Amino acid sequence: MKFKEAISPQQQKMARYAKALGHPVRIFVLETLAHQSCCYSGDLTELLPIAKSTLSQHLKELKEAGLIQGEIEAPRIKYCINKENWQEAKSLFKGLLEL
Repeated sequence: MKFKEAISPQQQKMARYAKALGHPVRIFVLETLAHQSCCYSGDLTELLPIAKSTLSQHLKELKEAGLIQGEIEAPRIKYCINKENWQEAKSLFKGLLEL
């Protein structure tokens, strides 16, 4: 059996989610968004002592993993948890941690 055949789609998704969760700033962003319906990137900049460009990279990583979604409201971007993918990530990790 080849490596690609041995790795399930669920394992690939879980690895992608885990990579996105692999930085404390991203975890902070997810916790912040989980406690409110949405948040503007400028509001996050005020909460975090990091450059806007650094925050943008973290938001991009979370968005590419599908854990958050962004909506442009020029000149700002509003971010929210992607509820469907967030539930999927929770389910996948729960299954792994209960082994």
